[in-house]
Amino acid sequence: MRVAIADYNMGNLQSVKNAFDKIGAKSEIVSDPGRLKEFDKMVLPGVGAFGDAMAHLKKEGMDEAIKEFAKSGKDVLGICLGMQLLFDKSYEFGEHEGLGLIEGEVVGFNKSRFPHRLKVPHMGWNELFTQNQSPLFKGLREDFYLYFVHSYHVVCDDDYAIGRTLYGYEFVSAAQKENVYGLQPHPEKSHDVGLKILENFINL
Repeated sequence: MRVAIADYNMGNLQSVKNAFDKIGAKSEIVSDPGRLKEFDKMVLPGVGAFGDAMAHLKKEGMDEAIKEFAKSGKDVLGICLGMQLLFDKSYEFGEHEGLGLIEGEVVGFNKSRFPHRLKVPHMGWNELFTQNQSPLFKGLREDFYLYFVHSYHVVCDDDYAIGRTLYGYEFVSAAQKENVYGLQPHPEKSHDVGLKILENFINL
């Protein structure tokens, strides 16, 4: 089982690779989109702005390679910004088209809905409540803590939501459509629970 970690100049790729190393999984940071098909699974990490990320993906031809990888039936996991890129569009600093692998959009936290003074970005440990029984969370409790850093979140159909988190109001923090998975928190920064999620991804 070989995992490709997509490199498009956005995010701390080495920390993701280190997490896979810890669970004994073979992973490689891949910048050549033509090589993705050599791998069994793919992780799309990312930190930064949605528009910049899509521009990098398109410039390198990585966007179409990721779509083809997903269409082949192989498992894809998006992390943080990588999760958001899986959706149709984002309203971060304008309107930007995403990869369209899961129906939905990315919006900023609506601070007018916050019951008290919460800061944006949402940063630190918070609870994820699972739903729709995804194999990504096999062997875990129905709720557990993971590490978050983000100012925007996904809005999608309830059928695709496999996890929700409360920060001012409830938002979708994990999603799945068939073989495409997304996690808003960082499993590679979430200790044993995060490593268990990555292990589950390997074993899908």
